[in-house]
Amino acid sequence: MSYYNDQNKYSGRRPRFFSTFAIALISAILGGVVAVALVPSIYGNKQQAPTSQVVLNGGTTTPTIVTEGTTNFPVAQIAKTTGPAVVGIANFQSHGTLFGGGGPTEVGSGSGFIIDAQHGYIATNNHVIEGAEKIVVSLADGRNLNAKLVGADDRTDLAVVQISDTKDLIATQLGDSSKLQVGEPVVAIGNPGGQEFARSVTTGVISATNRILNLPGEASFNLIQTDAAINPGNSGGPLVNYQGQVIGINSAKNQEAGFEGMGFAIPISDALPTIKQLIEKGYASHPGLNVQIDPRYTAEYASQRGWPEGAYVSRITSGGPAERAGIRAGDVLTKINDQAIKSSLELTHQLFKYKPGDTVKVTVFRDNKTVDVSVTLVEIKSQ
Repeated sequence: MSYYNDQNKYSGRRPRFFSTFAIALISAILGGVVAVALVPSIYGNKQQAPTSQVVLNGGTTTPTIVTEGTTNFPVAQIAKTTGPAVVGIANFQSHGTLFGGGGPTEVGSGSGFIIDAQHGYIATNNHVIEGAEKIVVSLADGRNLNAKLVGADDRTDLAVVQISDTKDLIATQLGDSSKLQVGEPVVAIGNPGGQEFARSVTTGVISATNRILNLPGEASFNLIQTDAAINPGNSGGPLVNYQGQVIGINSAKNQEAGFEGMGFAIPISDALPTIKQLIEKGYASHPGLNVQIDPRYTAEYASQRGWPEGAYVSRITSGGPAERAGIRAGDVLTKINDQAIKSSLELTHQLFKYKPGDTVKVTVFRDNKTVDVSVTLVEIKSQ
C-alpha cells in the first residue's frame, strides 16, 4: 500500500466528512442558543431591570440639622477660649540614691484648671499631687510656677493648689452638671503624656451619667461617662460643654483590654462643695460612722461563708456613734436607709449623700440575723 493509494482512500470518504462537520456546526449553534436561554433560569437574571422605581425617604424622617455658617467650629472656639485656663501640674518627690542626696525629681504629672484668677486657685485631682514635696504649674503662656497645696481630700480625689503670680490669669467658667443630657457633645482638655502634649483637645459626647466606679475617691460620686479620649496626664483637667463651661473633672479611664472610649469625670456641681471647703478650711468634712472597714470582705468571700454582701466592720472607734448605736466589730453593714451596700466603697458612696449630724438607719448582719440601728453621723476631716 502506497501513500498515494491511502490518500485516495481518504479522498473517497470526503463527502461523509463534510456532512459530519455540518451536523456538528448546526448542533453547536443550537446548543449555544439553548444554553443562553437556560442560564437565567438556572442562575437567576441578576441584571433584570426593576419593574418599578424605588423611592427612599418616604414618610416621616428625622429633621435636618442646620448649622450656622461654615466657619463656626465650636471645638475650635472652646480650645481658644478655655485652653488658656488649663494648666499642667508636675509632682516632684525626693528619692535617695546610692550616693545619697539628690533633690526632688518629677515622678508624675497631670492637669488642672484655674477656678479663681484673682487668687490663683487651681482645681485638680488628689492623685495628681499626692505625696508631692514640690508642685510646679505650667501655664499656657509658657510660665512654670511653684505652687502650694491649699488642701486635698483622698475621699473625693479632689485637690486645690495655688500660685502666687496671678498676672494675666484667666479662670474657667463653671457650668451645671446636674442638667447634662446623654448624647450632649463635650470637649476634654489636658496634658496627656505631660508638657509635650500640653492642652490637647479631644471631643466626644456624654455617654452616660450616674456611673459608679469602685475606685477610692471616685466612688463618692455618680460619675459622668464620656467617649472623649482621656489618657494618663488628663487627670484633673476639665470636661467642657459646648458653651465653654466646665461640667466635669476628668479623673479615670477604663484601661481593661478591649475597652475604648470609656472615660469618667467627677461632676463639677458635686465637686464644688468639697473644693470650696478645701479653699475655706484647708480640709474637707464628710459624714462618717467612725468604723474601720476591711476591703478584703468581697462578694466571693461572703458567698463562701453564706453571708450577705456588704461592708465588714473590722474595728470600732471607742465612744463613737457606731459604738453608741450598738454596732460591733465583725458586723456586716448591708444597708443605709434601706439602700443596699455591697462593698466598702458603696458604703462611702451612700454616706456622702448626707451631712455630719444627720441620723441614718443602718442595717446590720450579725450571727445570721439582721437588725436595724440608728446612727448619728459625725464629721470626718480629710487628712
